[in-house]
Amino acid sequence: MGELFAGRYELVDPIGRGGAGAVWRAWDHRRHAYVAAKVLRQSDAHSLIRFVREQALRIDHPHVLAPRSWAADDEQVLFTMELVRGGSLAHLIGDYGPLPPRYVCALLDQLLSGLSAVHDENVVHRDVKPANILLESTGTGRPHVRLSDFGIAMRKGEPRLTGVDHVVGTPGYFAPEQLLGAEPDFPADLYAVGLVALYLLTGRKPDARALVERFTALGGMPHAPVNVPDALWEVAATLLHPNPELRFRSATGARKALARAAELLPEPSFDDEPIEVFDQLGPLPAGFGPRGPAVSPAGLRRRPAGDEALEDGEFLDGGSPDTGGRPAGPAESVGAAGPVAAAPGSETGFPLAPPRPAGPAAAPPFTPPAPARTPPAPMPPTPSTGVPLPVPVAAAPHATGHTAPYTALSTLPGAMPEPAGTPVADRPGTPATPPARARARGHAARRASRPRPALRLVAGMYLAAAVFLAIGIWALTA
Repeated sequence: MGELFAGRYELVDPIGRGGAGAVWRAWDHRRHAYVAAKVLRQSDAHSLIRFVREQALRIDHPHVLAPRSWAADDEQVLFTMELVRGGSLAHLIGDYGPLPPRYVCALLDQLLSGLSAVHDENVVHRDVKPANILLESTGTGRPHVRLSDFGIAMRKGEPRLTGVDHVVGTPGYFAPEQLLGAEPDFPADLYAVGLVALYLLTGRKPDARALVERFTALGGMPHAPVNVPDALWEVAATLLHPNPELRFRSATGARKALARAAELLPEPSFDDEPIEVFDQLGPLPAGFGPRGPAVSPAGLRRRPAGDEALEDGEFLDGGSPDTGGRPAGPAESVGAAGPVAAAPGSETGFPLAPPRPAGPAAAPPFTPPAPARTPPAPMPPTPSTGVPLPVPVAAAPHATGHTAPYTALSTLPGAMPEPAGTPVADRPGTPATPPARARARGHAARRASRPRPALRLVAGMYLAAAVFLAIGIWALTA
């Protein structure tokens, strides 16, 4: 059994570490789900204020990984997030190197969508980098990006916790104005997105200082790096302009330019290696399974399966225990101005892979022949009157040798009409799917058992003759 934090979160195994603390896979005994728990030590007032700011973020967006709940225990605090299993963009580049341009477009579109939602809340992230951009484990399907780690994020207008001569963030992903002491603002986040784009396209961490020098020396946009399409480079270069006034005005504007650039990219080839985002967390340690620890700590009662009661402050969602409460399946990417028009099967409006040629039509499933059934007992012979009897329609064979189709009961003489729209399977005494041959045979038997019209006529004539004969005899003897 792992360490129990605040009587609720059982720490299972570490899955990451940063400057502010460690990230653990943890089991939430109240919600019965695995979560990611970021454990921080209250070292000083500044770190505590940063924790309060981070855990207070409640941005509900499919491409943002925001805190869900928090707890404190002695000198440590933690907050929890959904558990994302596919690693980060840094892992992806480590596995595959430079990524195909269309795949990069899909990643950047989702990143900009999430960043747009963050900016709509008047929050500057300040630490956009590949290690903070996580991926769901979607296999070879469409990727699903989650922007994470809001440890140094701040709302515009909030007091800074550091002086203007102290820069907070990750070296190599600073915007030029940040190095000059400018207030954190949205264009700095967009500059970092441009660096991430270059990293994904080249497979190497870009040299931000060299980029600024190239822009300055040329007095404009440098030439595209090797193997980077010109259309996509124009978007990245606009994000990377040293002057924040000449960058895109918003993440939504960058998304629109990205969609236009994607339309100019060549179609993907079947020869392209498929990109697979697999589970990076690995198996659970001994004593833990998909439904949590094998033994619950003393004093904690296991909640019955299916009980979805949530605590105050937690989001109501349709998650599962394995996803930490996250609804299954990626949601539509929506920015400040609504979703970018997308083609079917593509979130960003362009396919990641060419459509597969349609294979030969599948053969219909084999249906075994119906078992032999015992024919109905023969009816007693009827005296022939010399009048030909009509052949029951239901018993007339088709040209194919099969029995004629089933005739509804409501169409037969003397039958009670069924209410309009009543399915045959819902009528009393009617099987759900009776075989056509058995139904036809049953109707033939019922029709054969009914009096024929010719027999009725002959019987009436005999009865009338008998009546007249009786009257004549009575008249003669009277």
